[in-house]
Amino acid sequence: MGAASGRTGRPPLTAERKAAIRLEIARAAVDLFVAQGVAATTGEQIGQAVGVSARTVWRYFPTKESCVRPLLSTGVDTIAEALRHWEHGRPLPDAFDHLWTTDALPGPDVGALLRLARTEPALRAVWLQTHDEAEPVFARALAERARLPADDVRPAIWAAMLNAALRAAVDHHAYRTAEPAADPAAVRADLTASVRTALSAAAAGVT
Repeated sequence: MGAASGRTGRPPLTAERKAAIRLEIARAAVDLFVAQGVAATTGEQIGQAVGVSARTVWRYFPTKESCVRPLLSTGVDTIAEALRHWEHGRPLPDAFDHLWTTDALPGPDVGALLRLARTEPALRAVWLQTHDEAEPVFARALAERARLPADDVRPAIWAAMLNAALRAAVDHHAYRTAEPAADPAAVRADLTASVRTALSAAAAGVT
């Protein structure tokens, strides 16, 4: 009898492992972009930093700039879940209290990325596209919270306000932090304060 008919080799990657690889690639890409610029960075370099081939990098991402997306989209589902359980009459920032110590808030590498995006339109486009994709997720969560039908326009408007507030808060924090602070806790506290302020402003228009 010839070779075994079943497949051999490595077992397929789990969804969790795929997500972990995507995040590793994203962090490596940011480090290289900050160190040597986007133009000078190649897919091969990103792959080498993670220990994978350039082919693997392109399997996960269509362009080198899009490699950063996992860092930017971290926490979207967590935020949506908090919105679904946001109690009426409770201040919106308080509904997120349990999130400040999780990965729902971006880390210092996102701040470095957004500072770089000031002069890199392709990176800025990825940041804005990430928020565009998050908005309907927030709208569905707010519709569920308010027990409104999916085609009601109000959750879409509320989601747009919330999304804009979150983006503005992170941008504001990143742009006024020229260099990473020596104390990571201070950076985290500043970002938390910016997000809480933005949420309070957005919640004024959400019933």
